[in-house]
Amino acid sequence: MRNDHTHFPAQVYKESVLTPLFNDFKQHFYEELMDINYAHCVMLAEQKIISLEEAKRILAGLREIEATIDLASLEYTGEYEDIFFFIESELINKIGLDVAGKLHTGRSRNDIDITLYKMKIKGYLHGLIGNLADLVGSLLEVAQKHKATLVVAYTHGQPAQPTTFGHYLGSIIEILERDLERLFQAYRMCDKSSMGAAAITTTGFSIDRHRVADLLGFREPQENSYGCIAAVDYLTQVYSALKILFISLGRVTQDLGYWTGFEVAHLYVPNEFVQISSIMPQKRNPVPIEHLRIMASIVNGHCDTVINAMHNTPFTDMNDAEDPIQVVGFAAFSTAERMLRLFTELVKGLSVNEEKVQEHLAASFASVTELADSLVRAEGISFRQAHEIASAVTKELLEEGKILTDLEYERFRRIYATVMQREPQISMDQLSEYVKPDYFVAVRECFGGPGVNHLTRSLLRYEEQLDYYREELKGLLAQTALAEARLKEAVDSCLQYLA
Repeated sequence: MRNDHTHFPAQVYKESVLTPLFNDFKQHFYEELMDINYAHCVMLAEQKIISLEEAKRILAGLREIEATIDLASLEYTGEYEDIFFFIESELINKIGLDVAGKLHTGRSRNDIDITLYKMKIKGYLHGLIGNLADLVGSLLEVAQKHKATLVVAYTHGQPAQPTTFGHYLGSIIEILERDLERLFQAYRMCDKSSMGAAAITTTGFSIDRHRVADLLGFREPQENSYGCIAAVDYLTQVYSALKILFISLGRVTQDLGYWTGFEVAHLYVPNEFVQISSIMPQKRNPVPIEHLRIMASIVNGHCDTVINAMHNTPFTDMNDAEDPIQVVGFAAFSTAERMLRLFTELVKGLSVNEEKVQEHLAASFASVTELADSLVRAEGISFRQAHEIASAVTKELLEEGKILTDLEYERFRRIYATVMQREPQISMDQLSEYVKPDYFVAVRECFGGPGVNHLTRSLLRYEEQLDYYREELKGLLAQTALAEARLKEAVDSCLQYLA
């Protein structure tokens, strides 16, 4: 009777490792593996490492496998270690070992795996960058609409100063455009083919690594073969960029949750994004904001898993960076896409409760800084003197339960004269203007400020930058599409040999 402990694979290893790996590979990597098979075979023929007739038989066998294989029904039996060996066995059965065995000349599962991982991540980055660009576009649209719509800017959780919703959104747009740049940088790290590195030191065969890279849609091959196999910075850069993005989006989501709360109510969420309570008929629950928050946390958790799994690993070929951790990363991309699409549509529906904002701006004395600033300009006094006057005005009004726009000229005159030992020169009309929130914003035309003229120019620059990134993405998509066409043409050309 067979002793299962003496034959590979052990049952527990089959159940806990090989079967899940087999199923994950079916779901995520099969198409990339077949493209690599085609590209490598074409290159071997072009380099005369195998004959055109042999290449034709291999390519025809691969196409027959693709046409006849029922991938969904494949189950791991342990007969073959993984799908790579299953495909190789199928090819051998169709065209014979003497020819099929030549496909693996000058390559290894090591360079195959790293290359198909990069191909898959590039595909995910295409989608993510496109979705992020759509979100930035929506934010720009809303920011343009609300260039002059006042909101309360908070610091340390407390009302600080007036600004505009457009100015607030502009700050997010800037961050997200920096995130786009980080994602493009990460893409460029992945856009280097590892094919031709073989196990880790290349091969003695006269392979053409540039040709395979070109057929597979890579910008170029990664140069050092050891690094092709051992380096994982393509992973850590991708998921670091993703983590930075979703940290930022999580923080913005926190603001949305706070600003839409009943007590604050500065933002209104439309009914299509509101769920009702099962018991309390008055409740308007903007729960998509909570889903945004948890999705951001899930993405960050997956990113941490990928990055942390690379810590203290040996600088060589290792399973730590292979299928299981790759699939964790793909889950981050999947959740990220859902969050970006939800965020894009939600932000379009937000509206500002201007009456509530004005109420809180007044009650919080948020514009009093401009009273001090204006006194410096109009009265020629120092900021510290002006600050003392504004502080005394604020203190008295608060003690009497009044707001800043209740400030009477006589009270201001008395406080000013006490501090400065002279009468003020400004008029009542000037004083009334200085304490208005819209005046506060209007005078802030410094570079980066909320003044409508400068903000308009800022938003135009952001829009131009977004157009640039969209064109860059189009170029990457075109590069991929052209490579697919080149690979098909090259395969068809080989198959037509002696047809």
